[in-house]
Amino acid sequence: MAYFSRVVGTGSGFPERVMTNAEFEEILDTSDEWIRTRTGIETRRISDRLKGETTLSHSEKAARNAMEAAGITGEDIDCIIIGTVTPDSVMPTTANQLQAKLGAHRAFSFDLQAACSGFVYGLSVADAFIRQGQVKTALVIGAETLSSIMNWRDRGTCVLFGDGAGAVILQRTEDPAHSVIATRIHSDGRHGSILKIEHGYGKVPPYAAEYRHDLAKVQMVGSEIFKLAVRNMCESAQALLDSQNLKPDQVDFFLFHQANLRIIDMCMKTLGVPPEKTWLNVNKYGNTSAATLPVGLDEALRSGAVKPGQLVLMATFGGGVTWGTALIRL
Repeated sequence: MAYFSRVVGTGSGFPERVMTNAEFEEILDTSDEWIRTRTGIETRRISDRLKGETTLSHSEKAARNAMEAAGITGEDIDCIIIGTVTPDSVMPTTANQLQAKLGAHRAFSFDLQAACSGFVYGLSVADAFIRQGQVKTALVIGAETLSSIMNWRDRGTCVLFGDGAGAVILQRTEDPAHSVIATRIHSDGRHGSILKIEHGYGKVPPYAAEYRHDLAKVQMVGSEIFKLAVRNMCESAQALLDSQNLKPDQVDFFLFHQANLRIIDMCMKTLGVPPEKTWLNVNKYGNTSAATLPVGLDEALRSGAVKPGQLVLMATFGGGVTWGTALIRL
């Protein structure tokens, strides 16, 4: 018997605080106009650790919203995967802690680190478990508290990112017509230096003499990321469509990683995607890394922009470098 994965629920979770571009004018040599014209970002959400807002809390909000949409409880979940570069702790993992909060005592759980591609990587892994018959119901989350790893003196990075989480519930189905049709995940470590956090871990731990606090924050080469992101997302998307004998105009909706409006625009132009067939929220949230795609899917579904039965293609790119695509019939 052949098994497939069906999306049966989605959800999002964010911290309360909305930080505007104007607030950066008080601490950096920048402006609202400079940020908006170069990135498309107007606001982002920033966590308050003292209020208990962390990757775990964002994940729990998103998970509970997705579970409510799917009509399930924690006892129904067999697997929890969280894609994140900002876990609450190394041990226990954020997924382990979420398992306890949700009462998902039968589930196995783990964090997955693939930077902004974390959700698509997690979706691919969960889909494989379901297709193999090992899992019936999976919770896949992309969640970040990127404000915790920003250098707030570097205007080239800190204005770009925000915090939040998105979640998807996958359930086993025997109906291939409404399922995760295919995924493709990729990486190329030769380009790892263009988006990195060098210090703070095994090679240069915080107690090492050469440790530098500023190098324990996100560093990036924006121009190189732009070129690789557009090329790799578009090539992966086209290859995935080719494998299914599909053309871009046969896809009902596209979700691109919400890193920068210029990157999204170039991907749309390359693949011939009209504005009405995609979702934009980078202006509201900035780049939330692994959370951008599940949040976009959740918002598009709840708004009615995407409807059951439609074909959706997701594409992402992240540090490492990593990238991936997923084709889903809802």
